[in-house]
Amino acid sequence: MLSKIYSGATYGIDAFIVEVETNVEKLVPGFLVVGLPDNVVKESRERVTAAIKNCNLKFPIQKITVNLAPADIKKEGSAYDLPMAIGILAASEQINPGYLESTVMIGELSLDGKLRGIKGALPITFQAKQKGFKNIILPADSAKEASIVEGINVYGFESLYDVVELLNETSTFDTIYTAKEEVFSADSHYHDDFVDVKGQEQVKRALEVAAAGGHNILMIGPPGSGKSLLAKRIPSILPPLTFDEALETTKIHSVAGILEKGRALIVERPFRNPHHTVSDAALVGGGSFPRPGEVSYAHHGVLFLDELPEFKRNVLEVMRQPLEDGKVTVSRSKMTLEFPAKFMLAAAMNPCPCGYYSDPTKNCTCSSVQIQKYMARISGPLLDRIDIHIEVPAVKYKELSSDIKGESSAAIRKRVQKARLTQQDRFSRLNHIYCNAHMGTKEVRNYCALDTAGSELIKMAMTRLGLSARAYDRILKVSRTIADLDGSESILSHHVSEAIQYRSLDRELWMKN
Repeated sequence: MLSKIYSGATYGIDAFIVEVETNVEKLVPGFLVVGLPDNVVKESRERVTAAIKNCNLKFPIQKITVNLAPADIKKEGSAYDLPMAIGILAASEQINPGYLESTVMIGELSLDGKLRGIKGALPITFQAKQKGFKNIILPADSAKEASIVEGINVYGFESLYDVVELLNETSTFDTIYTAKEEVFSADSHYHDDFVDVKGQEQVKRALEVAAAGGHNILMIGPPGSGKSLLAKRIPSILPPLTFDEALETTKIHSVAGILEKGRALIVERPFRNPHHTVSDAALVGGGSFPRPGEVSYAHHGVLFLDELPEFKRNVLEVMRQPLEDGKVTVSRSKMTLEFPAKFMLAAAMNPCPCGYYSDPTKNCTCSSVQIQKYMARISGPLLDRIDIHIEVPAVKYKELSSDIKGESSAAIRKRVQKARLTQQDRFSRLNHIYCNAHMGTKEVRNYCALDTAGSELIKMAMTRLGLSARAYDRILKVSRTIADLDGSESILSHHVSEAIQYRSLDRELWMKN
């Protein structure tokens, strides 16, 4: 007898529906899975067989053939265990077929019939709803994230036996639903707050400008000056995630399998801090069956690269595309996938190998050749894509021992949100631009006009510092953000002057030459 069960699989951060066709016939006993299954899917035969038997259900000693359609797309993962088991039970007439036409099923089975959480529950649920399915059945550990999708009944179960009870209508089970208003009712909570940071007022100002315009920032300073401390607090001054941003971010984490157990939605800005030994595939995504990387995990949040020159050159260079386009394209012989990667890059580095070049209290032991080699590890094109370079000096004892607390993240965030609202109004007709950092050349010309004094100032800076055309655009974008924080419709000379000060690495390179 033939049965058809509907399941789902992810493709990038989206999903598609998979038909699990099961045929049971009275031939030499066997269990064959076709439809481009990977090794994990092939191993489902043992898990499904043991799970059915250990749930006191009858496993047919007959020829079983399972086809996963469409057959031209490779199937991977263990999420097909549950639909395969239900397909076998339906084909052997142990299940009432009433629910099957309107239901999508996903889930991994343990040998005793328990259901384990799976990746990609959120995008699969979205796809099931769009295709008109009324129900989705999945493990209880993955049901919370699926329950954020409205318009479809979400059932979360602990075991295969419970699923059979529902389908045969021998027991009743409640659907799971999470209201988005409930998730967003509480303010985003960040453990790290700028109120705990002593001194570094100039750096805090630069971080505020970076957050207000979505600009990338590079902090240069000696060891122990607080670069990592400051970077960890950047998400706390960024505007709260919108519901659409939260959904897209959660999709990425769901597909990657890094979403916290029992969590419906990510409502805080992500902060990712990969070690400098990270590979290029781990950073931007890849693999034989492409998965997102750190730049996508940081989507709508902050990617922090500490000790920037210690990263491998090829690893840093692959970031140039996502920094420019806000997405990663991974191409393979049989597929091309895109992963979103709109993040704010925060990087930190020492000014030299020993870390004490230009430090007023400690002597630098590096030669000029060593410093040049150290700085050369970061390419010019990558530096040009970082809008703000700021020096982070060592904090003096007087500031460290002071009882005066710094300004709170909440106070800074209010100013950042006000500036972002100004930018949203400005770019309301442009769907692909949400903040100043995303402006292209055309938008820079339209929205970053300078007066005579500002033009002369930037002309002098370009001539003396030998800045590239991209660096020129970066200065204009940062100037626009500073003006927005100032509540000014026009970019004035002092806005340009402050923006030029945030190209400290260009100034140092010019002075060395």
